[in-house]
Amino acid sequence: MSATNDLTGTVVLVTGASSGIGEATARTFAAHGAHVAVVARRRDRLEALATAIRGTYGSALVIEADITDEAQARDAVARTVAEFGRLDTLVNNAGVMLLGAIATADPAHWKRMLDLNVSALMHMSHAAIPHLKAAAAEGPRHVADIINVSSVAGRVSRSGAGVYSATKFAVGAFSESLRIEITKAHVRVALVEPGLVATELLDHNDPSVRAIIAERIGSIESLQADDIANGIAYIVTRPRHVAINELLIRPTEQET
Repeated sequence: MSATNDLTGTVVLVTGASSGIGEATARTFAAHGAHVAVVARRRDRLEALATAIRGTYGSALVIEADITDEAQARDAVARTVAEFGRLDTLVNNAGVMLLGAIATADPAHWKRMLDLNVSALMHMSHAAIPHLKAAAAEGPRHVADIINVSSVAGRVSRSGAGVYSATKFAVGAFSESLRIEITKAHVRVALVEPGLVATELLDHNDPSVRAIIAERIGSIESLQADDIANGIAYIVTRPRHVAINELLIRPTEQET
């Protein structure tokens, strides 16, 4: 079976879809013919995205939710299946990065990252698994996917990013264990690890932290959200017998 970019008749649910990688991923999957459910807290952003998708490609479902709440995470999956009748792809993209030295950090920031980057991803995946197994068994592609968006910080821990890295290392461990458990059902699990991407991820940090990161980045030409979205689409459009389990995407000039 050859690869195909045609995802007509399939359904994708994308978390953190109100901006950045999530928004770009929703648009990319819609362009491939998929029905798209977009999940985030900023309803106005989601509505604008859904309007654009409907006007150009096809179906889009807006789900305003705080997926750090387990009930809302599970409801997002249930609403997607109720609307479209199935679920073929889950993209766990929602995340937050709050940087700073561990010794002087606000532990509330740690909880916020753990709740969104780890717990929400786990709850979304757990709720989606039965539907993904059914999609893989029933077609149309006879394969389904979970894409967990991690980071290069899930490979290398740096000063000032200890807890953020811890959450991304956790995503990697969870993804590999889940992959082993469900791969025989033709539900593929992939870990996508972006390097420097021009998104809103840094915006929630203090100006002093942003200044340090800007100095570290220097003149490196950043990736764009579409670069990561295209990588995610590449994974999902592989033939049924091909699983891309890990995809590391860095800017050409980024050394580590």
